[in-house]
Amino acid sequence: MTTTLITGANKGLGFETARRLVAAGHTVYIGSRDAERGRRAAERLGARMVTLDVTDDASVAAAVKTVEAGGGLDVLVNNAGIEEWRPDGEAIGAAEVTADVMRRVFETNVFGLVRVTHAFLPLLQRSAAPVVVNVSSGLASLTHASEPGTSAFAFPGFAYPASKAAVNMVTLQYAKAFPGMRINAVQPGYTATDLNHHMGTQTVEQGAEIIVRMAQVGSDGPTGGYFDAEGPLPW
Repeated sequence: MTTTLITGANKGLGFETARRLVAAGHTVYIGSRDAERGRRAAERLGARMVTLDVTDDASVAAAVKTVEAGGGLDVLVNNAGIEEWRPDGEAIGAAEVTADVMRRVFETNVFGLVRVTHAFLPLLQRSAAPVVVNVSSGLASLTHASEPGTSAFAFPGFAYPASKAAVNMVTLQYAKAFPGMRINAVQPGYTATDLNHHMGTQTVEQGAEIIVRMAQVGSDGPTGGYFDAEGPLPW
């Protein structure tokens, strides 16, 4: 039985990913900052719940103990993420972004991912086929962001794309350091979730496709890559 932990899984892409992996036979832990929301989500899916705030060391350490007591971990999906918006709902651009905005976004999207990954590495290293999936974004591609005519080029936001570009580099460095694991970054696409005020053009079912696929990658599968549902993406 494959055991999987998904951060930020009580709603949106995390919830849909959990639903699909439970259906595929995984034992799934719903990681949720809000214990009650996490409990309800887990009950709906037939999953397990673990209270997990990726910005809090004590919360992450407690989650490790819970998962370890449950038998260990094979797959980690780092899905939790935030974006900062202006009061009018527009992205905060280069003229308005502050160090505080950057710090808040990076605390969850980058430092939180590293905090969780570092804490769960000992459990993953005990697995026969460990997998890490880091949920990135198409906005993280420096290639696309520098190409006029692409959505990444047109997006004015600052902190979120920068944080996801950092996620891509973190993914690559982890993959090189742990060649026995399959560690990849994925781009779900512009999916309608709370993160973007449900302005996305894809459903969560569509967005979760690449996350679910890479969560089930075998020991002979790719590692150190950046993928969407169509295949590899340019960094």
